[in-house]
Amino acid sequence: RGQGRLMRYGVEIQEALDEVRDVVQERRRQINAEGWTPDHDDEHTGGELARAAAVYAAGGGLFKISSLQTPMQVWPYQWEFKPADRRRELVKAGALILAEIERIDRAAATGKSSIAA
Repeated sequence: RGQGRLMRYGVEIQEALDEVRDVVQERRRQINAEGWTPDHDDEHTGGELARAAAVYAAGGGLFKISSLQTPMQVWPYQWEFKPADRRRELVKAGALILAEIERIDRAAATGKSSIAA
């Protein structure tokens, strides 16, 4: 324990929980403010949520995903890319990953395939 807070691997647990909270709050914002509801997300079985998360995680246009593709070539073509500061983009990436995990879990619970045929 460090100064009354639980420590693990040299990181204060409360600090890590703050970042997780930011990702969950962004996911809620996407649902409530943007209208990207679970029903909407369930329509995206072609990896769009994961690809958008990858682009935000890679820094939008700062890094190459491979020698052949830039992040924006991976971005779902009908979606609007909204650049932000680096931390904000990583929070968006985390929320999109959470949305994709939720979508996969809903598909599994109903016996549906989580990917497009």
